[in-house]
Amino acid sequence: MEKLSNLLDVEELDVNLFRSRHHVENYRKILFGGQVLGQALMAATRTVEGRLPHSLHAYFLRPGSSEMPVIYDVDPIRDGGSFTTRRVVARQKGRAIFNMSASFQIREPGFDHQAPMPVGDIPDPESLKNTQQIAEEAGLTSAAHDQRRYMIDFRPVDPESYFSASVREPKCMFWFRVEGEMSDDPVEHRCALSYASDLALLGTSLQPHPISLFDPHLMPASLDHAMWFHRDFRADEWLLYVTDSPSASGARGYCRGQLFTRDGVLAASTCQEGLIRQIEDTKD
Repeated sequence: MEKLSNLLDVEELDVNLFRSRHHVENYRKILFGGQVLGQALMAATRTVEGRLPHSLHAYFLRPGSSEMPVIYDVDPIRDGGSFTTRRVVARQKGRAIFNMSASFQIREPGFDHQAPMPVGDIPDPESLKNTQQIAEEAGLTSAAHDQRRYMIDFRPVDPESYFSASVREPKCMFWFRVEGEMSDDPVEHRCALSYASDLALLGTSLQPHPISLFDPHLMPASLDHAMWFHRDFRADEWLLYVTDSPSASGARGYCRGQLFTRDGVLAASTCQEGLIRQIEDTKD
């Protein structure tokens, strides 16, 4: 099985210029947005020393193709005393498919508080089925439903929330972790979390509507993605992804997420707006 650390690795072509080595297989031949997020952040970190990313803000401009590598062009905008800023443009065939601004900071002490982890009867991840098992048990065995390619053990607290088209409140919880052990480099874990954070987030905006993210009459796509890293964590240990969607309108869904370690530490937060456009059936 491919390792996520290999997927996130990027090849240095020249100063501030990088190229992807691998991609997530996709039945539609379209790049998974989380892959571009994770690889772009990895490219940016390769140009920064002694500082960790604390936030990123990204836009998905065009669909990327999984049939060719992605070029990541890093612009070293600023190197300050405490903060460093990088801008990354991802290109294929000379056209920008994605851009991102990322900020890095030295480690320093300061005020500290956090929102609490949700309380209640939240099952342990070991007692839950992962999305691959749920898909297989539901008879969803096509390439579109193959979850193994993501290299993430993803386990919905409510098994119906991932593939089902039933109407429910726009809130979800998922346990997940990267499959296989990763290095101790905190950069690798932050890039991996960027990658994984794009999984299932947009689907939360569909919860109040009788349609699934996998419905053939739906065109889903990430439009933008923002992320803030609050505290250290390991992406190869269980994290609880708590998501909600305050609004959907204009064929767009707006979603938010908080990521907690198993012992209740708020590790990161994320926001995303995505396209959730219904399309007509073109068959006769």
